[in-house]
Amino acid sequence: MSDCGTRAVSVIGFIGSVFSPWYRWSGRKNPQNHVCINVATYGPGGRFTMTDRGESALRQTASRLEVGPSCMRWSNGELIIDVNEISSHPMINRIKGQITITPSALTQVELPLTEDGAHIWRPFAPRSRITVDIDRKGWQWEGEGYFDANFGTRALEEDFSYWTWGRYPTGDGATCFYDATRLDGSELAAAFRFDSTGDARSIPLPPKAPMRRSLWAVKRETRGDAGSNARQIQNMLDAPFYSRSAVQTTLDGVATTGVHEALDLKRFRSPLLKPMLAVRVPRRPNWTFS
Repeated sequence: MSDCGTRAVSVIGFIGSVFSPWYRWSGRKNPQNHVCINVATYGPGGRFTMTDRGESALRQTASRLEVGPSCMRWSNGELIIDVNEISSHPMINRIKGQITITPSALTQVELPLTEDGAHIWRPFAPRSRITVDIDRKGWQWEGEGYFDANFGTRALEEDFSYWTWGRYPTGDGATCFYDATRLDGSELAAAFRFDSTGDARSIPLPPKAPMRRSLWAVKRETRGDAGSNARQIQNMLDAPFYSRSAVQTTLDGVATTGVHEALDLKRFRSPLLKPMLAVRVPRRPNWTFS
């Protein structure tokens, strides 16, 4: 999120693109044949890009993920993301530029989301600075950044019906909440506080803070001080099964604004959604590196 609060960007690298209908229709047999670097910009002139690419578009090393024309790479303690993507319908544009994430520190936290470890959350850099340089007016800015990852060996919708996540800057660190309802009815509820050195500690869970549903009526909730409410500051991504937004809540008596996500996996399981997603997530199976 930009320091001025008017712009934001999210970038997700997928090997086995969990939200791709093409990956689902393929039977999820070869995740390397469904790869993507998803880039979304929020604010004036914001665009959404998510192209499902084939195995020929993937190149990896220990410090580099390359998917077709875009890549992520570690260099001198920074995550550098080179973006060269085409946004989807209805506003088709090229988004080209560079995004740099500079962590204050890296953590060692790893949270299994299911008892068998089939899904794992790894918050690599809960507190970072971000520098954005995209080739369009107004898209050169700095702000508050974050970097994490989710790993899984099963589809999300096979194990979860709903989850919500939030990351909020607090003092010289950040606080993250992870709540999920599994298909067997059990629940996950976790809260971590990170300091600027990357040290993490589990903290008592604040009560759930009520929020309005999204424009698509996706249920949303986060956590905050007892008696406080949470409210959306900026809408980012709104889909029939998914919401991403900037949300303000109150922690230890201090108002803080962070990024919040909610995911309704009962809706995502609907086969009616897959053709809709295919319009927003085009399939480009062939790629040749020059």
